[in-house]
Amino acid sequence: MNELSRALGLVGHKWALLIIEDLLTGPRRFTEIQRSLVDANPKMVTARLRELESAGLISRTTYAEVPPRVEYALTDRGRELRPAIEALRRWAARAMRRSSPRG
Repeated sequence: MNELSRALGLVGHKWALLIIEDLLTGPRRFTEIQRSLVDANPKMVTARLRELESAGLISRTTYAEVPPRVEYALTDRGRELRPAIEALRRWAARAMRRSSPRG
């Protein structure tokens, strides 16, 4: 398996990169993450968060409050994806400009 295959195994699932992108601005609670992913159901968001946590890309912190508060944040390893996400965003913007009808 090559490096790209391994990387896609970590972040290639639907919603994974969008969750990481959302966390680039700082820690988020589950409901904040779910709201940012308009079409994702809670079960899917939970599955992706668990996978990203298992891969060491995000951390989960539970606060002893009533009701309990849980926050997700990027680890150093997860923050290393910032340049790749920004490159994908720039590529998508250029691709959309090229494919848009000219008036």
